[in-house]
Amino acid sequence: MELQTAPVAASPFQRLLARVFTRHLMNIAILMVLPMIFSVSLNPLYRSLEDPDIWWHLADARQLVTTHHFIHTEPNSFTVGGKPWVNPEWLAELPYWFGYEALQNRGIYLVEWLVIGANLIFMYWRAYKRSGHAGAAWWAGALAFTLISVNAGPRTIGIAYLAMGLELAILEAYDRRNKRWLWLLPPLFCIWVNLHGSWLIGLALFVLYILCGSFEFKRGVVEQDALQASERNRLLIILGLCLVAVLINPYGWRLAWNPIDMMANQKLNIANVSEWKPLNLSSMAGIFAFGAMCLMAVTNAFKGRKWRVYELAIVFFAWYAALDHMRFLFLAAVLTTPLLAADIRRGFDLESDEKTIPAANAFMVAAALVVMWLIFPTEAKITKKLNTFFPMKTIASLQPQWHTFNADYVGGMMTFQSKPVFIDSRFDIFEHEGVLGDYLKGMYLVSSFEVLDKYHVDHLLLTDTMPLSYLLKHSPGWTIVKRERTREDLYVLFARTPGAAAGAVAPDATDGGPIIKDEESK
Repeated sequence: MELQTAPVAASPFQRLLARVFTRHLMNIAILMVLPMIFSVSLNPLYRSLEDPDIWWHLADARQLVTTHHFIHTEPNSFTVGGKPWVNPEWLAELPYWFGYEALQNRGIYLVEWLVIGANLIFMYWRAYKRSGHAGAAWWAGALAFTLISVNAGPRTIGIAYLAMGLELAILEAYDRRNKRWLWLLPPLFCIWVNLHGSWLIGLALFVLYILCGSFEFKRGVVEQDALQASERNRLLIILGLCLVAVLINPYGWRLAWNPIDMMANQKLNIANVSEWKPLNLSSMAGIFAFGAMCLMAVTNAFKGRKWRVYELAIVFFAWYAALDHMRFLFLAAVLTTPLLAADIRRGFDLESDEKTIPAANAFMVAAALVVMWLIFPTEAKITKKLNTFFPMKTIASLQPQWHTFNADYVGGMMTFQSKPVFIDSRFDIFEHEGVLGDYLKGMYLVSSFEVLDKYHVDHLLLTDTMPLSYLLKHSPGWTIVKRERTREDLYVLFARTPGAAAGAVAPDATDGGPIIKDEESK
């Protein structure tokens, strides 16, 4: 007869290790390190802080913090300066500004990484709550990272997608019969409307949730019971409170109108910004998106399930939006990641992964922390990188009294450096006032000289390969006074010959000043 030995009790350290270093902590640590390695906007070897929007966002936040007054008129350009304007993303700009104040450019990088990481963690958590499987949630979160990378960067929309994730988490909790969380939706929308115009999509999703739950439908793979009258009334009351909440902001109804105005009145904006273009399925982002759609279809073919009408609706909406406008791949990831995690577990019959090895988890967490520490860039490295994307020396030489026609890409940096701009990448007010249309006419040689004369332009900051640069090089009345080489472009600064109109006789414009090279291109 064999003697059974009693199991050895775990030491306090072992119990602490098992409690702290769970599989979830390991998965989260790996998800946090993915953007630093693979995201173009965070890996210092690639294009850190190249995004042109963040710089005018910082300028707006700086004005708000220093003056303690919300911006009500356009403050940065000589073309529409003083015109009425609302800042629809003022609250989401502040974290980046506070990061910049604390750590300069490294602070912007830190906030961007935390925002992207927070979105990934939130999607992972929602995926785990849906699937009950940490491995399936991790794979779904990793695939979500490939989708959000197309819109990654130091952008305010990343903070807004955290609000959308919270809205969806509240509705998912309601599906699990945790009804009290619904009352968080009105204060959420009160904050969200000050972050980004995507609150309108969130409101539409809430309306869709109510509509799809208002009827019973049981046919094929769709099985749905109708909401009880008391539940429907509760949802409608909360929806009404959300509608009131979006009007609680510094600009009132004008801020709430902003995303509607974007859809209805900003056709040039949407037509000329690359992120609003349809998704190219031949691109890396398109391949991953197609892979996510195929994975969802295949897992349901392996082992199908019953769908609610709302679930089908958000899946169709998510992928239609992503295919129609590539910037909505981020939206598709937020909407579909929990459903995909559940499909992965069910479709591949994944067993429970509750058993874990705390020591191995701790090793992976430590390895991820070391990688983060090694990759996190120094201030000098980020500043050097910025000089490879923007003609910083040329921008510094611009005088405040000049009327400088600039490429929209450098407009944000000019604004941040307190240089009056012709245009920057906001586009909304510039389209309303006709400046965006004139900018395009000037850039693409429709009526270039008429535009330059209309706005009394005396200098132009363009890249050497732009059509307008070619025209000015071969037109009298303009001279190149400075050239600066960046990583990918040669920027040229043109000056109008004193006393000359756009077509007046002037010295040969092809002879300019010396080329200023950034440090990395030497």
